[in-house]
Amino acid sequence: MTSPVRLALLGCGTVGAEVVRLLHEQSADLAARVGAPLEIAGIAVRRIGRDRGDLPVDPALFTTDALGLIKRDDVDVVVEVVGGIEPARGWLVEALRAGKSVVTANKALLAEDGGALHDAAAEGGGDLYYEASVAGAIPLLRPLRESLHGDRITRVTGIVNGTTNFILSAMHATGAGFAEALEEATELGYAEADPTADVEGFDAAAKAAILASLAFHTRVAAADVHREGITEVTAADVASAKAMGCTIKLLCIAARGADGQGREAVSVRVHPAMIPVTHPLASVGDAFNAVFVEAEAAGQLMFYGRGAGGAPTASAVLGDVVAVARNRLAGVRAASESAYADLPVRPMGEALTRYHISLDVADRPGVLEAVAGVFARHDVSIATVRQGPAAGAAGAAGDAVLVIVTHVAPDAALAATVQQLRGLDIVRSVASVLRVEGGL
Repeated sequence: MTSPVRLALLGCGTVGAEVVRLLHEQSADLAARVGAPLEIAGIAVRRIGRDRGDLPVDPALFTTDALGLIKRDDVDVVVEVVGGIEPARGWLVEALRAGKSVVTANKALLAEDGGALHDAAAEGGGDLYYEASVAGAIPLLRPLRESLHGDRITRVTGIVNGTTNFILSAMHATGAGFAEALEEATELGYAEADPTADVEGFDAAAKAAILASLAFHTRVAAADVHREGITEVTAADVASAKAMGCTIKLLCIAARGADGQGREAVSVRVHPAMIPVTHPLASVGDAFNAVFVEAEAAGQLMFYGRGAGGAPTASAVLGDVVAVARNRLAGVRAASESAYADLPVRPMGEALTRYHISLDVADRPGVLEAVAGVFARHDVSIATVRQGPAAGAAGAAGDAVLVIVTHVAPDAALAATVQQLRGLDIVRSVASVLRVEGGL
């Protein structure tokens, strides 16, 4: 075997520690796959004295000088599992410009400024791999970047956040409200003490931007992604979905197609939506992730597995490490960023979707006609209508509930319809609005 490939590890938390353990436990196999041993040149951490248990690593390898470690001549590959935008961006740009290969799990950085990393990689001639940034151990990004490179991907629909999927799955299974399901997720360790990034959709939006960039050969940033979280999803919404043969999931949806003027564009959004229980994503429960890809030649493809956790994420990191190490030994680099299409990102108002709308209305003649007239004025076609008495103490005598599902229409027209419905004197309240995806 040739000389070792030397790694600088930035971060030694849950994922970093698993990377160290796997490098130790599988050292012989990894060396055989790479063609050379993989050695840790150093580990940059915030606090050297922190207790890291029985981690199989020489304590002398720890340093607080991340930049100094990156600049060392004996470092070939930089592995970043710190997260966040800064100082990670500066570290990785420095490494890439110096010709070192980089493996990162940093979805937030890639979604905010992935272009800067790709530009630095092109300048320095190293590889930039980031399989672990989306859906943990699921082999997803490399198929999009390489296996499907000869095809035209038209749509990517995914469940890419395990915390929200656990919460919505629990609400569906037990009838619990959002607060109760979140409390359970926190107790079981699926939700952070501050779950904002998950339940408000920030985590999923970052991943959606990365998926769209790869699928559509266009730089898409997190700021381009329409984002809604799940905090407004109620037990009543879940029950209504069940009555329709649906379940509610937080979906990331990236689609490619013609805009209103017939020009190619992409649409990228994250929001809760009803999907039929027959849809492949409907059965994805607990904290699992799944991504449904539609391509012109390949047809429909499904990627499923654990999307988070130290060991699954470390597995994806090491897969990338093996790939970039082999490239370095062979004196080649992976294909550079493919952003040739440079398609515009359509605003959410132009996205084509369907709405499920629940209205508390006065129970008297002419109500349905008045409501239908609002839909007609906005060129929104109604697919189904269900009417029933107002439920529980909230429903006053003489009130009723209308549940309306629309046909596909631009989101702006659907939103304007809902806004006008709120102003009708016969509408007591718009109890809930949810998008419907996947066909019914």
